[in-house]
Amino acid sequence: MSDNGNNNLLAALLGRKVGMTQVYDAAGTIIPVTVVQAGPCVVTQVKTEEGKDGYNAVQLGFEDIKDRRSTKPIVGHCKKTGQTSAKRFFREVRLTEKPTVAAGATLDVSTFDAIKWVDVVGTSKGKGFQGVMKRWNFGGQPASHGTERKHRSPGGIGGGQAPRGHGRGIKKGKKMAGHLGVEQVTARNLALVGVDKEKNLLLIKGAVPGANGGLVFVRKAKTKKIPVAG
Repeated sequence: MSDNGNNNLLAALLGRKVGMTQVYDAAGTIIPVTVVQAGPCVVTQVKTEEGKDGYNAVQLGFEDIKDRRSTKPIVGHCKKTGQTSAKRFFREVRLTEKPTVAAGATLDVSTFDAIKWVDVVGTSKGKGFQGVMKRWNFGGQPASHGTERKHRSPGGIGGGQAPRGHGRGIKKGKKMAGHLGVEQVTARNLALVGVDKEKNLLLIKGAVPGANGGLVFVRKAKTKKIPVAG
């Protein structure tokens, strides 16, 4: 997986969602936050524009795994950087300029010291097979006056008067019942409330995708427009 960054500030970490809690700000207002255990991540590879890769990027490795539970290519890839064990997860972060970190360096939550807004990428919770009302927010059929035991049905799914030679088959992309969830979701422009360097924790305002314990990728917000004073 790769992430196209828009600057040379390597403010990005892999981590796991711990859960939600609440904190108080200076005015005594309660702020709901999601706790993310981010990093520490190891730089497992550095790519440069001058090298064979042709672009600037840094690959991050997260969470140790026993060699026998990994593959030989991954074990060898990690040991090139001086790591004693392989990593379970990897993520590539693209940069616009040549990276300033070296392979084998360790990154922690201190990289977010000057960051106020973040994007969080995760995998949404699986909800199984769902109907059109929950999956696509359909309004359903009328609640009375002729509707009988099909209030939550999608209604007609045929194409009606189709062009000659094409029949009345259902068009591709038709919104129907099916599997919901287990998709990559990005929560953008979330406020970073606090950073706990001792426990490698990030306190992010609001909810982030996925279940507790799930893998998440936290990066500096890409699209947040911060007004300039003066």
